[in-house]
Amino acid sequence: MLDSARLDHHRLLRTGLPEAVFGENKTVIQLAEILPALLRRHAPVIATRIDSMKAEQVCAVVKELTYHQTARLLTGNTQHIPRGSGRGTIIIVTAGTSDLPVAEEARLCLEYFGHETTTIYDAGVAGLHRILAHSELLQRASVLIVAAGMEGALPSVVAGMTPAPVIAVPTSVGYGAGAGGFAALLGMLNSCAPGLAVVNIDNGFGAACMAAAINRKELPCPAQ
Repeated sequence: MLDSARLDHHRLLRTGLPEAVFGENKTVIQLAEILPALLRRHAPVIATRIDSMKAEQVCAVVKELTYHQTARLLTGNTQHIPRGSGRGTIIIVTAGTSDLPVAEEARLCLEYFGHETTTIYDAGVAGLHRILAHSELLQRASVLIVAAGMEGALPSVVAGMTPAPVIAVPTSVGYGAGAGGFAALLGMLNSCAPGLAVVNIDNGFGAACMAAAINRKELPCPAQ
C-alpha cells in the first residue's frame, strides 16, 4: 500500500491497457513513490504531463525512467512492451507543428501499448495539398488520430478521405477566439464527416487509448 496512491493491479487484464499516471498535479515525492512501484510490475510504465523540471528531479531518484520532452512523458519498462498488439497501422496526423506535443503523447503511448504507428505532421488545411499528397497512405490506415487547433477543420477533411475511423483531438492552439481549444472542439463535434469521434482538448493519451481499443487484435480476457 502506497501513501499517495492505490495502484490498479488488474487494469491491464480488464482493459488491455496498462495503468498510466497523470503527473501534472502530482509532486516529485508522489511520483518518486508511485513510479518505482509500477516499475516492479510486468507492464510498460507511462506518466503523462510531466514538465522538464519535474522530470529531471524524478529521474534523479528513479534511474530506470526515460523522459520524452516534446510529449512530456516519463516512460519505463520497455522490456514489457507487448509486440504486435494491433491489426494494422495507426496514422497520426497534425495540422501544424504546434500540435506536436499532443500528437507525440499519442504516438509514444501507442508505442508502449504495442501498436504500429505512422505520422503525417504539419499537414493543415491552409495548404490543402499537404494532406492530399498522402491520400494513398490514409487509405491504408486501420485507425487515424488527427490533432488540430485553430478552427479544427483537418479531422473533417481526413474523415472524408478514408474509410477508417478518425479520432479527432482539438488542441489549445490558436488566437483569442480559439478559446484554448474550444473553437476546435465545437467544430469537430459539429463535423458533417462520417466516422469521426472527438476526445477532450489536448488529450493525446485518451486518443491513443481509443485508437488502441479499435485496433486491438483481440479483447483482453476478463479479470478473475
